[in-house]
Amino acid sequence: MSSCLLRQPLPPVSFLFSLLLATPGVRAAGYETCPVVQPDMLNVHLVAHTHDDVGWLKTVDQYYYGIQNDVQHAGVQYILDSVISALLAEPARRFIYVEMAFFSRWWHQQTNATQEIVRNLVRQGRLEFANGGWVMNDEAATHYGAIVDQMTLGLRFLEDTFGNDGRPRVAWHIDPFGHSREQASLFAQMGFDGFFFGRLDYQDKLVRKKRREMEQVWRASASLKPPTADLFTGVLPNNYDPPERLCWDVLCADQPVVDDPRSPEYNAKELVNYFLQLATAQGQDYRTNHTVMTMGSDFQYENANMWFKNLDKLIQLVNMQQANGSRVHVLYSTPACYLWELNKANLTWSVKEDDFFPYADGPHMFWTGYFSSRPALKRYERLSYNFLQVCNQLEALAGPAANVGPYGYGDSAPLNEAMAVLQHHDAVTGTSRQHVADDYARQLAAGWEPCEVLLSNALAKLSGSKESFSFCRDLNISICPLSQTSARFQVIVYNPLGRKVDQMVRLPVSEGLFLVKDPRDKTVPSEVVELPSSGNSELLFPALVPALGFSIYSVTRVPVRSPQARSPQPRPQKSGSPVLSIENEHLRATFHPDTGLLRTVEVLDRNLTLPVSQAFFWYNASTGDKHSSQASGAYIFRPRQPEPTPVSHWARTHLVKTALVQEVHQNFSAWCSQVVRLYSGQRHLELEWTVGPIPVGDKWGKEVISRFDTPLETLGFFYTDSNGREILERRWDYRPSWKLNQTEPVAGNYYPVNSRIYITDGKMQLTVLTDRSQGGSSLREGSLELMVHRRLLKDDRRGVGEALLESGSGAWVRGRHLVLLDTAREAAAGHRLLAEKALLAPQVVLAPGRGPPYHREAAPRKQFSGLSRELPPCVHLLTLAGWGRDKLLLRLEHQFALGEDSGRNLSSPVILDMRDLFSTFTITRLQETTLAANQLRASASRLKWTPETGPISHPTVPRLDPASITLQPMEIRTFVASVQWKEDS
Repeated sequence: MSSCLLRQPLPPVSFLFSLLLATPGVRAAGYETCPVVQPDMLNVHLVAHTHDDVGWLKTVDQYYYGIQNDVQHAGVQYILDSVISALLAEPARRFIYVEMAFFSRWWHQQTNATQEIVRNLVRQGRLEFANGGWVMNDEAATHYGAIVDQMTLGLRFLEDTFGNDGRPRVAWHIDPFGHSREQASLFAQMGFDGFFFGRLDYQDKLVRKKRREMEQVWRASASLKPPTADLFTGVLPNNYDPPERLCWDVLCADQPVVDDPRSPEYNAKELVNYFLQLATAQGQDYRTNHTVMTMGSDFQYENANMWFKNLDKLIQLVNMQQANGSRVHVLYSTPACYLWELNKANLTWSVKEDDFFPYADGPHMFWTGYFSSRPALKRYERLSYNFLQVCNQLEALAGPAANVGPYGYGDSAPLNEAMAVLQHHDAVTGTSRQHVADDYARQLAAGWEPCEVLLSNALAKLSGSKESFSFCRDLNISICPLSQTSARFQVIVYNPLGRKVDQMVRLPVSEGLFLVKDPRDKTVPSEVVELPSSGNSELLFPALVPALGFSIYSVTRVPVRSPQARSPQPRPQKSGSPVLSIENEHLRATFHPDTGLLRTVEVLDRNLTLPVSQAFFWYNASTGDKHSSQASGAYIFRPRQPEPTPVSHWARTHLVKTALVQEVHQNFSAWCSQVVRLYSGQRHLELEWTVGPIPVGDKWGKEVISRFDTPLETLGFFYTDSNGREILERRWDYRPSWKLNQTEPVAGNYYPVNSRIYITDGKMQLTVLTDRSQGGSSLREGSLELMVHRRLLKDDRRGVGEALLESGSGAWVRGRHLVLLDTAREAAAGHRLLAEKALLAPQVVLAPGRGPPYHREAAPRKQFSGLSRELPPCVHLLTLAGWGRDKLLLRLEHQFALGEDSGRNLSSPVILDMRDLFSTFTITRLQETTLAANQLRASASRLKWTPETGPISHPTVPRLDPASITLQPMEIRTFVASVQWKEDS
């Protein structure tokens, strides 16, 4: 039999439109359109839905168009065609849709008449959007800034297309593999009334059912005053699948409802009895007389009539039993309508304050591997976030000239959409098939190109000079043709932060000496350092860059006149050599003379010393054993034994010492090396590691970690960030919500580390910052570890059907860990500001120099700031981006939490004056919105819930005064600004 499906053709649009006009419905797609329930019965809300992964086993385009159905039968365009037709056939039917990456594409391919039909369905509440982001983002490997961006993109499409009718009331994360507290906080600040998810740790779920705590209020911030970050949260009863025997999709094999008693296949009575028993049992786990059933799953409803025809019969047959005394009422519903009934129950709900990590779906089955899977893609995503913010900012600062200029049409939208796609829970997680991961990288690369055009237009406008700008995308592997071949060139360094930064610029060059001059034509110190691993040379010089602006440095090669005028050479260190160390005015790091491993870190100006041993180890990946057949894979982390194996007990070292940098180059093996680096003036150690290709010729999959061991008495506690924002306390073999039965002492203690992990004894704190999302833990006293790479030989049976055996560019990975040692009291100031600087690093652009003026009157400008005054250290400019004609989107956040004062008042409220804050435009009107910018804050309202902690006051929104914008600790405020660009900018 052919795998192709026979589908009924869509009826003519004229017929559908007349049918739609004849159906009853209320003209408001809020809770007013919800169906009538029976107050004295158990109401079973059937939610017809499809879960459409934005890439997984197939690429985004393959899923949309229905290509490669031999891999997975899925065609999103046909699902949406079919659903619209089926909704029109019967007025009571309802359906929800989630992923705007697919829906927006489908929408733009429809006729005006079909679009009007869909608008009416949305207006009547029969087609409801849940969540509404571009994708259903992951919650472990995603940074909060990228989450906000992708949700904003999807919700803006809905707002522009359907207005308030299309605004989702409910967040819907049915498939992500664990749930972060910061995600709930962001959803609450976006204005969502509630949140439903599917995946929950199997032990946690059993306890919740017993306690009837499947629904509660999640208090998602320790800093924001309730109910700002409070979010009603419900666990769905069956992940997101239909109950057993009740799946009526072409992809399922369950028996349809046969309601003709004359048929030998008649099964209606049996199915109705089964459903009544199922509903009653499920209702026991929840507190109200309402329960929900998800009727759909991955890429279902391609033949929507098949689903709806059987659901129609089920609803009718079950409700007919009420005449015989049944107290069960079943109805088509939506997540929002179900939430509305829970809210009307007016109950007091328990409160949760931790998160839902790590997630396990059975003993020995911890989904903690994807925290680290595909580290090259994870880094590319984080780098692209940095570049997108630079692109957005320069588009805002330069105005229309950034989009249309001498270099062509510049556009930030393609990279914005590609970045949104990367937040999908099978994208940045590294849990797709290899060809799909390659396609994600292709989308990012394609998005960079129009942003590079935009940057060229903007930099030409703002600098007054049209240069042949060059973007060196391969600086991480020391490749940049312009700097390596030119005797003279310019280096434009753009700083996306709201305060000035000092940045050490490193550029690959050919041999020789170079003269570097700053924007004022003054010579700055520079060095040419030879890389021991390759023999290539890199030019180093310090750059000082103003807030939200650029500095242009000129570089000229000078002839070498004497043998003494050579660049410093690395010094090999042999066993038995004197103590090996690097230091600057703030720090000293010493290394063991025999092993070459890091031994001690000292903070000289604070009189702190901590023995710190750092080395690389690997866990032997399980392929299954007598306890469980579960193997380590893209999702699952399961080591064969709890103790990892050292990559090497010693490292071959080379020492580099110059006035600007001191480095120890450590070579552990043919596939593992590291540079421990300390720049002049720097208060942290930089560990630049290179790992791969991981050898698997011995038939052992390997999961590689960098581990730091100290004598700190940490008592089993350690701390990790939540999506790069607030910090959560972790503890070995412990869950705050239930008594844990630990089956995996390593994997069961791993947590997502998006930006930092630290350990402390209450006096001293060791913090390690990452440059991408990684899995991390502290598995013994005074120790912390981060997984940097993994290469596995077996699939973990979670659907990918492919081992995580990366080859090509993903097999060889380079990254950085930034190590801070400080007092526990002062540590937050260090790691907060350093994390901000690492995330939004300066963008380096090269040019040959001596380009023609931008226009005849333009005077060249070698230094520029987009701000008239710097932002305070505790304030982060989260978003500055175009928002349509003569409008900008602006987000300001307080980046310190309560209690992180560090003696500098960094956790105190701060007041900003927005008037004349920016140098290139004037704000003529300022409107404050919710976090995703799809509702005015003054008119936004959320459902009110009563937590068991007691009643909460709901303060009114204060009048907006641009001269006095107050930010509380961890608060983000979002504005749409009407602007006028200054001609002389």
